Order: sequence, then C-alpha cells, then structure tokens
Amino acid sequence: MFTPSILIVEDDLRMRQLLRDTLAAEEIAAEVSDDSREAARILESQKIDIVITDLMMPHLDGMEILARARRSNPDCAVILITGYGTIESAVAAIRKGAYDYVQKPFEPDALLLIVRRAQEHVRLLRENQRLRRQVEELHGEELIGTSPRMMELKAFLAKVAPFDTTVLIQGETGTGKELVARLIHQWSARGTQRFLPVNCGALPEPLLESELFGHARGAFTGADRDKKGLFETVDKGTIFLDEINSISPAFQVKLLRVLQEGTYLKVGGRDPQKVDVRVIAAGNTPLDKEVEAGRFRKDLYYRLNVVPVDIPPLRERREDIALLVHHFLAKYGAKYGKRLKGINARALDLLRGYAWPGNVRELENIIERAIIVAETSELKPEHLPSLTAPSAGPTLVDDDLMPLDELEKRMIFRALRHTDGNRGKAAEILGISPVSLWRKLKKYESS
Repeated sequence: MFTPSILIVEDDLRMRQLLRDTLAAEEIAAEVSDDSREAARILESQKIDIVITDLMMPHLDGMEILARARRSNPDCAVILITGYGTIESAVAAIRKGAYDYVQKPFEPDALLLIVRRAQEHVRLLRENQRLRRQVEELHGEELIGTSPRMMELKAFLAKVAPFDTTVLIQGETGTGKELVARLIHQWSARGTQRFLPVNCGALPEPLLESELFGHARGAFTGADRDKKGLFETVDKGTIFLDEINSISPAFQVKLLRVLQEGTYLKVGGRDPQKVDVRVIAAGNTPLDKEVEAGRFRKDLYYRLNVVPVDIPPLRERREDIALLVHHFLAKYGAKYGKRLKGINARALDLLRGYAWPGNVRELENIIERAIIVAETSELKPEHLPSLTAPSAGPTLVDDDLMPLDELEKRMIFRALRHTDGNRGKAAEILGISPVSLWRKLKKYESS
C-alpha cells in the first residue's frame, strides 16, 4: 500500500518535537529537519509527498520551501504552520499552491486531521494517475473492472468463448450484456466474421420475422423482390438477440428450429435455408420466470441456456467505480475536448455510496454530464446530480440482523449521501470525530 513520504521543517525545538510526536502517536513516519537549507537539499534529492513547514524561519522561509517543494514535486502537499499575525501570508501561500495551513497554537488533533486529509489527497492523486495509465492501456471497448467478480467473469468468458455453443447472458439493465456478447464473439473462432446485435423488443412481430429470416418475392404487399434476412447476412458469424423474452410463442417455435436444425424459412418461402450462426441471447427479465409463467417455451429456454453467463450489478462491485470513472473521463474528455485529471475524494465517496439501479450505463451518463458542466481539472460533488435513489440493498427494519461492521458501513455511506459527501458534516451527524470517520472510510474502502 502506498505511504506518502513526509518532511517536517521547523527551527523551533519544542514545536519540532510536538509535530514529530503527534504524527508518531498515529504511527505516521516523518523525516525532520531543523534547518531550511538542509530541507531544501532533501527536497532536491528525494521525492517528498507532504511537507509541514513553519512560515517564519531563518535563511529560507515557508514560502520559499513551498516553491521548492512544488518545483521538485508538483503534486507535493505543503502544510504551513503560521503564528499570530501571519494569517494573511498563509492565505497568500494557499493561492500559490499550499495545501492548507494551521495556526499556532494548535490542538494535535487539528493538525492530525489536516495531515490525514493531505495523505488522502496525495494517495488519490497517485490513484488517479494509476487509473489513467490503466485506462490508456485498454484497447477499444473492454469489460472494465478488476474486482473479484469481474475477474471471475472475464476468466469464465475466456473459457466458454472458443466453444461454438449458445450462451444466455443474464444481468440487470445497464450491466453491459451486449458488450459481453461482443467479447464472446471476438474471442471465438468466429471473431473475424460479423457480429450483429438485434433488439427483439424493438421490432413488432411481423417485422421481426421478416428482418431475421428475410422474405420471398410476393410474400406480402410491397414485397416486390426477395430480401435477405439478418441470419443470412451474418452467416458464419454471431447474432446477439437481446430482449429475447419479448418474442411471441409462434416465433419461439421458428427460432427453436434454427437452433436445433440450423434451418429456417423465409417469410412466404417454401425452401428451408441453411445457416451457420452462433446465437447469444439475453432477456430483460429472468427467462426461467418466463418459463414458469408459461410465456416462454421450456425447450427453447434449454437450447439457449446451454452456457449461462451472469453479469454482476455495479452495486456488487463498487471497487470498480473509480476505474470506470477514469474510463469515461478519457472517453468523453476526448469527445468534448476536455482533459480532467481525475475525481476528488468527496465525489468518489458519493458515487461509491449510491445504489446504481441503472448500473454502468447510469454511471456513464452521469460522468458524461459531469464532464460537460465541469470547469475544473477534476470532478467534484457539485458536478454530479443529486444521487438520492433508494438503496438497492435491503431496507433496514427493526427485525433486520447483520454484522455490526455492515451496519456501520451503511450508516456512514448514508450520512455521506445526506451531506453530499461533506465528511465534516457526516462525522458530526454520526457523532464521531473527523479523524475517526477517516479511519473507518479507509477500512471499508479497502474491504
């Protein structure tokens, strides 16, 4: 795990010991310098992530240390310690890139909170850089995610793709069923042939049959010549039939013939047509429920469900949200001519705490909108819409029992949503200190 390096620059012995001991009590290691000239040499020879420096010192003052630290490492977070009457100078330093300041005398907890925030700031900068590199390494449309659920899914797809069998993809709306179907096609022996997605629910029954199977001349009014169907045009390739549950019982019989015999009849035709197509299907409702309700043929269901593939909803892989955000930042940043470096901690907390009923598609829409309205180099909470959809998780009632950690986690994310990601206000609502909230967030974000 990345641990930011810290340098304390302070010429006053007592203050230097207080700073060192305050950090040490929290097991935060820091290098200490009592001479600003020596500190400048350290900054030139080492990459320091956080500098805590007094503003008024002999030789080089805090402003000069700030300039040298930022010149050596532009991402360095510099915290200034100011005495009475130097607040104006500290504010001026903030305008020149200082991260924050603390005024003497100060409570150790106040200093500690600023240092913790600076550590999180630096860690997030590094994480943003790592995610940008990871997104740049992606080639074209891929399944984005490194969570255990997504790694399992990718490994399973790699296993089943080469085998020329039907696949039934299941998942909530917006999870990326067409993308999964396309990957199965690309990773199969048919990968150089055509891939064709068809939304069965978007076409009325007579038109769907004509589109898929084609029609013979004279089959109906206006059919003045033979027309190829989509199955014929995608021969040797893969066809993805989305919303398969919407097709009528009569058409289910015809589709079953394609799967069983590899033949079909054009509308108005008499001669069976041979076709070699891999069929991948998906429904917007569970097909087994449709079978139980008598709306979907059991034999067709079994033909389609040779290999079932389940795509997890976004709320079950929240650790992928940061990577997805960077993927969409790159995608829509290029589209709209904006280059955003990343997303700040509060905005990311809001996204991670949301239930995502619309899954990845909803996240994509939100990030596209945020990029359009953002006028800064990173996404912030004010760029996001109000994320107040009801949680997709179980509703808490008096009789619910769950581990204390899970209950605490839900309460923390609920408080963050309620305060639009403001950690200070969230801590106040929860009745804990900001430092305690920070520790708990670290714990739950890494779990």
